Amino acid sequence: MAKHTTSHPSQTTPPSQELLSVSHLKTYFPIKSGVLQRVTGYVKAVDDISFKLYPGQTMSLVGESGCGKTTAGRTILRLTPKSAGEVVFEGKDIYKLDAQELRALRPQMQLIFQDPYSSLSPRMPVGEIIAEAPRQHHIVPKEQFDTYIDKIMKDCGLQPYHRDRYPHEFSGGQRQRICIARALALNPKFIVCDEPVSALDVSIQAQIINLLMDLQAQYNLTYLFISHDLSVVEHISDLIGVMYLGDLVERGTKKEVFARPLHPYTQALFSAIPVPDPDYKMNRIILEGSIPSPANPPAGCKFHTRCRYCMEICKQQVPPSYEVEPGHVVNCHLYEGSPVVDDLTGSDDMEVQLAREKLAAAEDRAAGAAAARGQLSVDDIVSENLSEEARTDSQEAVLDRSSEWMKEREQQLERMQADRRQAEPAAAGAAPAGDESAEAPASPEK
Repeated sequence: MAKHTTSHPSQTTPPSQELLSVSHLKTYFPIKSGVLQRVTGYVKAVDDISFKLYPGQTMSLVGESGCGKTTAGRTILRLTPKSAGEVVFEGKDIYKLDAQELRALRPQMQLIFQDPYSSLSPRMPVGEIIAEAPRQHHIVPKEQFDTYIDKIMKDCGLQPYHRDRYPHEFSGGQRQRICIARALALNPKFIVCDEPVSALDVSIQAQIINLLMDLQAQYNLTYLFISHDLSVVEHISDLIGVMYLGDLVERGTKKEVFARPLHPYTQALFSAIPVPDPDYKMNRIILEGSIPSPANPPAGCKFHTRCRYCMEICKQQVPPSYEVEPGHVVNCHLYEGSPVVDDLTGSDDMEVQLAREKLAAAEDRAAGAAAARGQLSVDDIVSENLSEEARTDSQEAVLDRSSEWMKEREQQLERMQADRRQAEPAAAGAAPAGDESAEAPASPEK
C-alpha cells in the first residue's frame, strides 16, 4: 500500500454529537416454502448490531463473505428494510421519516458500489451520470451547475473533457472515480463504501484509498467502509467492527483491535494476514468445521461450533457485550472473570497471549473430558495443540526416516544385482551337452 501523508480528520477528538447511531439493528429475510408460500423461517443476515459514528470518522466492517456486511450497510441507508432496531442520523430516526422527509435526507447519505461497471449506465455519458442526481435535488443554482460538476470531477481525478465519454471507454480505476464523483456531487455527510477496491489491482487500490482519504479531509466526510482486505482496512480506518454470521462480535479503535484482538474469531482472522518477512513464522489459527447456516444458526454463541475455547455456557446463552477497555467491546463469555481475560488484557505480546490461551483451553478440555470418560489426559490434549515448530520438526523427522529407508533399499537392490551378475556365468557353464539351446562355437574356415 502506498504511503499517504494526508492528515486524517478523525485523529482529533470527536465532537460530542454523533452523526450516526445504530442501535440493535436486525435484518431478517423470510424463508417461504410450500404451495401457499408460507414463512417457515428467517435468514438472520444482520442480528442485533450497535455502534456510533462521529463526523469525519471511518468505521470498517470486516468478516468473511456472507457475514452480513453489505446488508448492514444497505439497511443503514434504508435501501433494505430493517426487522428491528433504530438508525438515527443527525438525531432523526430514518425509518420514521415519510417519503418527502426521506427524499430530503437522501443526498446526505450515499453509497459507493463494489462493481463500478455494473453500477454505471452504459447509455449515458459520464457527465450526465454525475450530474443527474444533483440536478434532481437542486444542489446548486443552474448558472453554477456546469462549474460545480467540473470541480467535482477534478477533485476525483477526472478531467472536464471526460464528460462526453461513456463508461466502457474508461479503465476500472477511472470507473470507480466516476462512482465516487457521482456520490460526492450530492454533497453528502455520510458514505457507505461497499468494497470499493476489491475489483481493482493493488496499485489502483492504493490510489482509490488515498483519494477517499483526501476527499474525507477536504469535505469532512464520514465513511462506513466494508471490506474483507485487512491491509486496506488498517490503512483507512479509525474504528473496526468484526462481523460473524450477522453479529458484531468485536468493535474498537484500529489500534486496539489490531494490537490486541479479543474475540477468538478476530484472532483467527488476523492470524491469516500475510507477513512480508519470509523468515518470520506466523502462528496460524485454523478454524475447524464449516460456517453454520444463517437460516439455522446454532443456539447460544454462533461461533461456538468452531471456537477452540468453547464452554458449556457458550452453547446455551448468547454472549453479552463486555467493554474490556474504553471503547473496545467484545461479545464473548470468556471476558466475564475468566483467567484468559486477564492474560489477554495484561500482555502486549500476542504470541504469549495465544500460548497462554492454548494451554488454559487444553487444561480445561482435558479436565472435562477426563471427568466424563476417565481416559484423556492433559498431555493428550496438548499434543493436539502442538506449535507450528513442533509439527514442522515432526515432519522433518519423518522425512529423515524415509530418506534412510530409501538408502537402505538402494543398497539392497545393488547387492541383489551384483549377486545376479555373479550367478549368470556359473549357470552358463553348467548347461547340459545335449541342450540345443546352447550354441557351439563356430569353427574357423580354412
